[in-house]
Amino acid sequence: MVTRRTLLSAAAAAAAAGTLGARVASADTTVAVDPTANFGTWEGWGTSLAWWGGVFGDRDDFANLFFTNNSVSYGGSSLPGLGLSIARYNLGACSWNSVGGESMVASPNIPRFKQIEGFWQDWNVTDPSQWQWSADARQRAALTKAVSRGAAAELFANSPMWWMCLNHNPSGASGGGNNLQSWNYRQHATHLAETARRARDSWGITFRTVDPFNEPSANWWTDTGTQEGCHVDASIQRTIIAYLREELNNRGLTGVRVSASDESLFDQARSTWSSFDSATRAIVTQVNVHGYQYEGGRRDGLYTDVHSAGKILWNSEYGDGDGTGLRLATNLCLDFRWLHPTAWCYWQVMDPSAGWGLIRYDGGTGQAGAVETKLYVLAQFTRHVRPGMRILGASTDNTVAAYDANTRRLVLAAVNTGAAQTITFDLSRFTTVPTSTATRWTTVTGSGGDRYVRRADVTPSGKAVRLAFPAGSVQTIQLDGVVV
Repeated sequence: MVTRRTLLSAAAAAAAAGTLGARVASADTTVAVDPTANFGTWEGWGTSLAWWGGVFGDRDDFANLFFTNNSVSYGGSSLPGLGLSIARYNLGACSWNSVGGESMVASPNIPRFKQIEGFWQDWNVTDPSQWQWSADARQRAALTKAVSRGAAAELFANSPMWWMCLNHNPSGASGGGNNLQSWNYRQHATHLAETARRARDSWGITFRTVDPFNEPSANWWTDTGTQEGCHVDASIQRTIIAYLREELNNRGLTGVRVSASDESLFDQARSTWSSFDSATRAIVTQVNVHGYQYEGGRRDGLYTDVHSAGKILWNSEYGDGDGTGLRLATNLCLDFRWLHPTAWCYWQVMDPSAGWGLIRYDGGTGQAGAVETKLYVLAQFTRHVRPGMRILGASTDNTVAAYDANTRRLVLAAVNTGAAQTITFDLSRFTTVPTSTATRWTTVTGSGGDRYVRRADVTPSGKAVRLAFPAGSVQTIQLDGVVV
């Protein structure tokens, strides 16, 4: 079966010729760190809650693992908590009721755990107090647990409710085209805005942002798809964005910002943003993009477009099937070098498909399973590049540099995808680099390698740090007392 992710991988491979150059570290690399650069204040790391939240949302151990920095016991091992600080709640599009003799049409290929139950289940019931607010209990529990642990929340929708769709199928149209009925543009915005009000008034959660779309320009959302999805042309997006702002304001949610459009590819996001008129751009506070162009695409162009417009830029979704985490680390570093988002979210921290999540589970039985090496790789970044840090410049595509001015802490995280080598971090542009011993953490992706192992054995030499990187490894260095 050709899935959405297969199509994305193929698209990424085709786009690779246009890459900025995934120049990962090669033999004995030197990385110059620029303390004068300021690519924004880091807002945080995150994940979407569907679909894993609908399966495991009531479990505290997973909430602690993903949304705290604590060590968490799982499967006989102690895992490093990731410290995620963003939870993206997926407003569902499914329900199994009948309205006037009509009911949802489900794709033959969508598994039950990917069918997310929405709240506005009957178009005749316009009083929101009568909507089905008991729906989607486990994902709502996951949201509550994440927020109680300090996470900010974003609301988004993969598809409008099934009854708003032309064919009543929330997986997409038969040909992959527009599937939202024109008379339901405002209704889709209303469903989102009313959910945001309900969250504030009854769940104790104020959504930071609301994004009405998910990869709306993609043509793979069809009636035989494996998940919820809906193509929405950019011209229609403009209309819905305006309605969403109105409906949020009508409910006293003037402080809840609108984000858009969660396009799949960097180049696609540029095209959509350029098509928006000034009125639409004025409404959109934050531009969300997904990382499925992988090593390809013009990240720098999107950054320039969004930054020049004075907007926030997030990579709101990234995922790949490489369970080692090396591809994740590679593309994450490319994002920091060229895209410059101020937040970065992994799609599914738990996933049934091998390699896609950080922990695998059985989608049929809901049984949690093996831990992917990818979890330890992601921890190298999420546990150390923390909200409030300033993102600095690095001269190569394999390094992330961040600085905390209050504690004078410098964090350097780098990936080596090739053979063993030494990487030298040139800190000559800093005012002061202490010669005291620094701390490092190491994950080696090969069999039997380190899994986020801490060592205090790195001593700067003047204003340089030299560190041996094993083959296929990620390391993070923390230096305290650094003065820019």
